[in-house]
Amino acid sequence: MAAPAPLNPLLSRRSLLRAAGLTGVAAGGSLLLAACGAKASTSSTGAKSLGTASIQLSWIKNYEFVGEYMATEKGYYKSAGFQSVDLLAGGTSTTAESIVLAGKATVGLSSPPITAASILNSGAPLKIIGATYQKNPFAIESIGSITPIRTPKDMIGKKIGVQSGGNQTLFEGLLKANGISKSDLEIVGVEYDNTVLKQGKVDGFMSYVTGDISLKEEKYDGLVMSFADNGLPFVAETFTVTQDSIDKNRELLKALLVAEIKGWHDAILDPATACAYAVQKYGKDQNLVWGEQYAPAVELAKELIVSDDTNANGLFTMTDELVSQNIASLKTMGYDISADKLFDLSLLDEVYKEHPELIKPITAPSDLTVPKMPTV
Repeated sequence: MAAPAPLNPLLSRRSLLRAAGLTGVAAGGSLLLAACGAKASTSSTGAKSLGTASIQLSWIKNYEFVGEYMATEKGYYKSAGFQSVDLLAGGTSTTAESIVLAGKATVGLSSPPITAASILNSGAPLKIIGATYQKNPFAIESIGSITPIRTPKDMIGKKIGVQSGGNQTLFEGLLKANGISKSDLEIVGVEYDNTVLKQGKVDGFMSYVTGDISLKEEKYDGLVMSFADNGLPFVAETFTVTQDSIDKNRELLKALLVAEIKGWHDAILDPATACAYAVQKYGKDQNLVWGEQYAPAVELAKELIVSDDTNANGLFTMTDELVSQNIASLKTMGYDISADKLFDLSLLDEVYKEHPELIKPITAPSDLTVPKMPTV
C-alpha cells in the first residue's frame, strides 16, 4: 500500500519507524542485488558502466532526500558510472530492509533499530555502511507557555502522546535510558497529527526534532526535547545493504556512496535549489508546501547531518565513539548486537582514501528564514 499524500508533510514524517514496529521483519526473498545489471560493462568511451541501481527511501519524496535529488540533477550518479539510479518512495506498509532482502532495491535508507531487529529476529544478512544523520531525529515536542518539557524528568506526571509500534518502542527506550518508569507518566496513544498537543489533550507529543518549526509557524511557543541529547543517541537515514552486495558488488556500492556524498554536499550548501526539486519535481504529487520543506531541511542539515566529526572525516562517517553509543542505545532498547554484526564502515574508509577531495568542511546554513522558491 503506497503512502497517501499527507495533509502536512512535516507532521506525517514523524512515523519513520512505524512501518517496522521494530519486530517481525521478514527475511525472505532473493538476496540478489536489484536492478544493477548482471555484470559491469564498458561503454563506447572506455568508461566502466555500473548499469542501474535503486535506493529505497524511508519515506515519501520530500525534503529529507534532497541529497539524492541533487545527485540525480547534477549528474553525480552518471559520472560515478551508473546509467541511472531509481529513487523508490517509501511508506508505511513495509521496511527498507525487507525490500533490500527481496532484491528490489540496491540500498535501503533506514535506522539502526530497524536493521538490528531484522538481523536479530530473522537472521537477515544485512549491514549498515554509512549514516546520513549523525543523530537520532526523534523528540518530544511541547508548548512552552503551557507545559514545557525540556528534560526527560519534566515528563513525570504528564500525559505524553506516543504513536504505536516502533515509536512506542523508541519512547520506552528513552524512559529506560533516563531511569523513568512507565508508571511515572501517562502514555496516550495518538496518531501523527499534533492537534492533540495544541488542544491540550496531551502535554508532550512524540515527533521529529523539527516539530517546533510548525508550532512556531502557528504562533505556539514550540519546544522540542531531543532523544539523542537525552540518553538515546543513534544515527538515522542509514545506508543498509546485504552482505552479498558488499561481497560481490563492493565497487558499485562505493561508487554510489561517492555520488551520494557529492549530492548531499551540494544540497546542504544550496537548500533552496534542493528543496525546490522536492516541491516542483520529485514530490510534486504530494502537494508539498514550500516553507514546510525549506526550513526543516536547513534545520536537519545543521543539527543532524553536519558535525565536527563529519567535517573532519567526511559525510556519512561514524567515529568509534559514535558506533559505541549506537550499540549502547540499542542495548537499552532491548537489541543486544555487536558493532561488527551491524556496521561495515570499511567501504566509506576506502572511498575517502581514494577520494580525499570529498572531505570538505561544510558550514550548514543557520538562517531558517524561508526565501522565495527558485524555479528548477
